[in-house]
Amino acid sequence: MKKTLTTMAVLTAMLFAPGLRAEESVVNVYSTRHYPTDTRLYENFTAATGIKVNLVEGQEDPLIERIRAEGENSPADVLITVDAGRLWRAEQMGLFAPVRSEQLEARIPAHFRHPEGKWFGFSYRARVIVYNKAATSRDEIKNYADLADPKWKGRVCVRSSGNVYNLSLLAALIEHWGEEKARAWAQGVKDNMARPPQGSDTDQIKAVAAGECDVALVNHYYYARLLASDKPEDMNLVRKVGLVWPDQDGNGTHVNVSGAGVVRTAPHKEAAIRFLEYLASDEAQGYFAVGNNEWPTVPGVAYRNRVLASLGEFKIDPLPVAVLGKNQPLAQKIFDEVGWR
Repeated sequence: MKKTLTTMAVLTAMLFAPGLRAEESVVNVYSTRHYPTDTRLYENFTAATGIKVNLVEGQEDPLIERIRAEGENSPADVLITVDAGRLWRAEQMGLFAPVRSEQLEARIPAHFRHPEGKWFGFSYRARVIVYNKAATSRDEIKNYADLADPKWKGRVCVRSSGNVYNLSLLAALIEHWGEEKARAWAQGVKDNMARPPQGSDTDQIKAVAAGECDVALVNHYYYARLLASDKPEDMNLVRKVGLVWPDQDGNGTHVNVSGAGVVRTAPHKEAAIRFLEYLASDEAQGYFAVGNNEWPTVPGVAYRNRVLASLGEFKIDPLPVAVLGKNQPLAQKIFDEVGWR
């Protein structure tokens, strides 16, 4: 009996990290990410800490609304979602608690996290321009500003203005250029559209390949997915399309984040912080980023992704991503005023 009790004590010590209460042995993660590599990430976290991950998955806006509706009794400890705009929306609803963590602050660059620690970006993606190789070349379109040039009239494909990726891009342009110039850009792009805004980023790439338009705005990983595909139709499609890193001679290419924060009403706050700190580890950064062909926000993390490697290096816009949410209401107002639906 004594031996059994000793063994149980050892197992308990292994299961619960120092300073972690027994009731903190679980963390409830609400996530809008749906990648196979995330499962491995959660399993490794549990193996390293003894903290079990209870996962709730859903679409971005409905999941944020669910936490808000659950109120003070929400079981959510952590919210993981994509785009600083959505993180900002959750922040504005009062869903996040500020977190002070020396580890997170040391590893996540300041421009990839909330200034008060309400959320942290753990991977980043780029908003790029794709073009039809038979119709034009990368030398003809180098910047976001070029999309508003009358030479591209009837040649641009783009998603709706309500899409958070477009809202975040315009929010960045507002910060760089000011409201007046940003409005003129939105009007110019709207005037140059080959068709009404529609579809996903993948649909924009398909339209460019089909010759419905010559250029389009997309997130880079939609292009990367097609590059990685072994389906003949995807391989044929991507051969017709090239990619441009915009604004390499200026501010740099616009980037955004996938990120997470501790929910204000989290019943397991200590475990939630441990989970965020794990997401900033070298091991987790590889899984978190590569699962969606994104880049780790922690500088210098080694990862293996042949598709990303094939895209080469580029200069990113160092604008703090927290600004993107702040400017989104004005961005939506501008889109509405110029008729970009």
